Amino acid sequence: MLAFALAISALPAQALDKLAPSAIPAAFESLSNSKFLSDPSMILVDAKTGEVVFERNANEGRKPASVIKLLSATAVLSYIDAQTVFNTNIYAGVDPGTVVIDGQYDPWISMIQSQAEKMGRTSLPRLGFNTINRYAELKGKKPARLKILYTGLFPQDLANYQAFLRKRGVRTTAERITPDEAVLKAADPLVLSVSPTLETMVKWTTLWSDNVLAERLARLAAVTSGESFSAKGIEATFHTVLNTFGIDPDKIEATDGSGLSRQNRVTAKVIADLLLKIRNDPKYASIYAGLPIGGVSGTLQNRFLTTAPQAVGLVRAKTGTLSGTISLAGYVDSEDRQYVFVAIADKIPRRFSASERARDTLDRILGKIAAPIFPELVPGVTPVPTI
Repeated sequence: MLAFALAISALPAQALDKLAPSAIPAAFESLSNSKFLSDPSMILVDAKTGEVVFERNANEGRKPASVIKLLSATAVLSYIDAQTVFNTNIYAGVDPGTVVIDGQYDPWISMIQSQAEKMGRTSLPRLGFNTINRYAELKGKKPARLKILYTGLFPQDLANYQAFLRKRGVRTTAERITPDEAVLKAADPLVLSVSPTLETMVKWTTLWSDNVLAERLARLAAVTSGESFSAKGIEATFHTVLNTFGIDPDKIEATDGSGLSRQNRVTAKVIADLLLKIRNDPKYASIYAGLPIGGVSGTLQNRFLTTAPQAVGLVRAKTGTLSGTISLAGYVDSEDRQYVFVAIADKIPRRFSASERARDTLDRILGKIAAPIFPELVPGVTPVPTI
């Protein structure tokens, strides 16, 4: 008991200034009135009981920014196992002057070789260089013209691959084929590539809010679920996934999977319900594991440090930023409780300073309830030895 008391005394006073559960609704109502949030949409839910502790405009469709990536990650994990890897293999074709790309829609392909090496990604420069060099080794000379027969390749990757070859003097045409045709038309291997697991990709997407990867994951989910490889397919897939969880998707509008579109709409309640559903489901474990931690990692690594230091290490959340929108959705630990929260402030002025003030305000609000189970585990506080 003495050690516990000494640890308590070592904490900053603000770390102990936590709202009692009964005081949260009134306090959050007052805090959400901040002019810096401009009438936000917010909800706070007890993760254990499912009780809505506080809500404001929670059923209004709002612009989510990158918070929509939570839907993209959930959708792809709903249809594809987290341990799945994606192959992109390139062969010299059976027919003269052809190469065959037999892909599996690898979302992880990068345009930049240095980035690819750092992150364990396949890169288009690697694919292109090896195509030219190994084709030349097989045929005895560098190709001047190639016909690309392809399957399972994102359209942008095909365009970038063709552009890469063109810059190196290789003119190309392209024809889409089926996976079965790819097997029949492939001869000698030129490049064999395999991605990391889908789990790795989901963690990276949520941790660093990778827009390209999130969009590809959403489209991959759509095509795997039987929908079209398009924005409409993404929206239909999101609706199907939410229905599977028993969540009403009627107010969800999605024109992309990254959150860059201002046409996207979600409600705070739908996102909160989704976070509750996936929290303890092993199928979606990589989403929780990949969420940035306040003051520690990813897009939250510089948050809470000065605005609410008592919350450092206790908030796991997906950030969202658009001009005029600041959003945050995830989980906050409060002693023996965990809360699910969603906040979307999409009516703030389109200025950097306004975004900064909105972020700081949200951090301070969460700081009012964040608290570790054991005070000596507060980041920055050294536990006192037991006496």
